[in-house]
Amino acid sequence: MNEINVACCQLAPRVGELSRNRADARAAIVEAAGRGARIVVLPELMNSGYVFTDAAEARACAEPLDGPTVGDWTALAREHELVIVGGVCEDDASVLRNTSVIVDPTGLRAAYRKAHLWDRESLFFEPGAERPAVVETEHGRIGTMVCYDLEFPEWVRLAALAGADLLCAPTNWPREPRPATERPAEVVRVQAGASSNRMFIAVCDRCGTERGVEWVSGTAIVGPDGFPLAGPVCGDEPTTIIAACDLSRARDKRTSQRNDVFADRRPELYA
Repeated sequence: MNEINVACCQLAPRVGELSRNRADARAAIVEAAGRGARIVVLPELMNSGYVFTDAAEARACAEPLDGPTVGDWTALAREHELVIVGGVCEDDASVLRNTSVIVDPTGLRAAYRKAHLWDRESLFFEPGAERPAVVETEHGRIGTMVCYDLEFPEWVRLAALAGADLLCAPTNWPREPRPATERPAEVVRVQAGASSNRMFIAVCDRCGTERGVEWVSGTAIVGPDGFPLAGPVCGDEPTTIIAACDLSRARDKRTSQRNDVFADRRPELYA
């Protein structure tokens, strides 16, 4: 067994408060590292906030990947020997993207642009056209996608087929009505995706009411059997959850002596 501590830092970014948002992320990353985390996941659009009034406001919050937010995270990854995954409002050569980055002590390893835009996001962002990013790190193969991407089982499967041991997903899940005794459907889908692909999934949601929008705050770390190792939080406050994960478990896709979630696929029937 070779366990590594994975942390998800549920935070409350605010639209337009870029310096504050960066400071909150910085403090959470340092705290998680101090608690032994080696992989740290942050929410979607951590640098900018989410509920933009219009495209001009979104553009005012955007920054390039060589800007201060990714620069901050890269410096922290180097100082604390971390892998950091987080969401950025990206200015991609004047095109706005809802982006998740993976950084480690060597620098920026991947930038994934959200392919499936939710509701008003399409008023501000251009969707990405690349498959989920998966990179080899010293801790294992780490993939990323963003929020609504998780609702497409074939997209999650693509990350698994690309070899992801751990899928890290920054999210901003708007709260919708649900029965008081039920777990949020967003979390249920994550558990199903982890189980059906036999991989770890870490989702880092946000909290803090923003311009009248409330959030699921469903931050969770789920094992390859589909059961939570930490969370779901489902509480409207900043918090960091940490789970010890043996990422090598995600390399074993067997579910019985005769079954394997990859080997049993019949893609010729799926067209």
